[in-house]
Amino acid sequence: MRVMIISPYSLTFVGGVQGQVLGLARSLRDLGVDARVVAPCDGPPPEPGVTVVGGSVRFSSNGSIAPIAAGKAAAAHTLEALRVVAPDVVHLHEPLVPGPTHAALLAAEAPLVGTFHASYSEPNRWYQFFRPPLRHFLDRLAVRTAVSDEARREAEEAFGGSYQLLPNGVEVERYASADPWPSTRPAIVFVGRHEPRKGLAVLLDAFAELDRDAVLWVAGEGAQTDELRARNVPGVEWLGRISDHEKAARLRGATIAAFPSVASESFGVVLLEAMAAGVAAIASDIPGYRSVARPDREALIVPPGDPDALRLALHRLLDDAGQRDRLVEAGRRRADELSMATLAERFVGVYEEAIAVGPPR
Repeated sequence: MRVMIISPYSLTFVGGVQGQVLGLARSLRDLGVDARVVAPCDGPPPEPGVTVVGGSVRFSSNGSIAPIAAGKAAAAHTLEALRVVAPDVVHLHEPLVPGPTHAALLAAEAPLVGTFHASYSEPNRWYQFFRPPLRHFLDRLAVRTAVSDEARREAEEAFGGSYQLLPNGVEVERYASADPWPSTRPAIVFVGRHEPRKGLAVLLDAFAELDRDAVLWVAGEGAQTDELRARNVPGVEWLGRISDHEKAARLRGATIAAFPSVASESFGVVLLEAMAAGVAAIASDIPGYRSVARPDREALIVPPGDPDALRLALHRLLDDAGQRDRLVEAGRRRADELSMATLAERFVGVYEEAIAVGPPR
């Protein structure tokens, strides 16, 4: 089976969708599937098996900045890749995002699978204004999937139809076997964009009054980076954008991983990665994290936007090694349940279903 997996977002930038696209392709290849990836990149492709359709521009969406390639050139390169590769099935991640996924949705002649990732903290104007034609375009999909209950609800309410729930996966061994990043003090790690919805400001407020010997590793960058760095909170190491290899090592070496997002998380991919790496986690009580971790089982869950509650949770885990160990053990079991290998096997069945349905009509 030859599968083309298309990402609308530049693979040069770390993101949940990009990580799922690349990880799924690797796991499908382990099963003997000929998996090809098509996506924008702002530099060399991150690994073999990727066809680049051009660079990206930064587009504000859902409280974040999305690196998309929406021009005619990207669409033309996508159609050329479809012609050359001649896939048995095409897997579109976020099929309605302008760029290569949307181009393939409109023009591909192979059976189409669409996966919906996003949930929105406020009404999606793109969906609202263009609902009739978008609903017509989605009729070309043979199978629709969603990564979470929230993402499925958003799509069902906007467009109707049936969506299979296939949660995101994690490449367990990639994180479990990483060499831990060394630290002479207990380390708390944050990985994510520096934007309001990610709650980094809340974490900094909590850490500033922590009254414990600890270091805070902050990975990533974003619109708030300069503003938050200007606070000069003691004990914070600003790492900037880091590689997937360093991310795995930091998660493995940390004492606690913190996920303080306040909204718009459809599925906690990095939370799942932290569980695979074997680090105790604290997460906000929002749907995207509850779909991954159950309170006081795989993670401590705290109210979003509450630095005092987050600080108390940090105290609790820094002071109680036994509690950390229990969270780590349960988190590893949860990561095994949501492994990328299992997800790849499920998608092989989805692809076979799409092929049986046939090409778009």
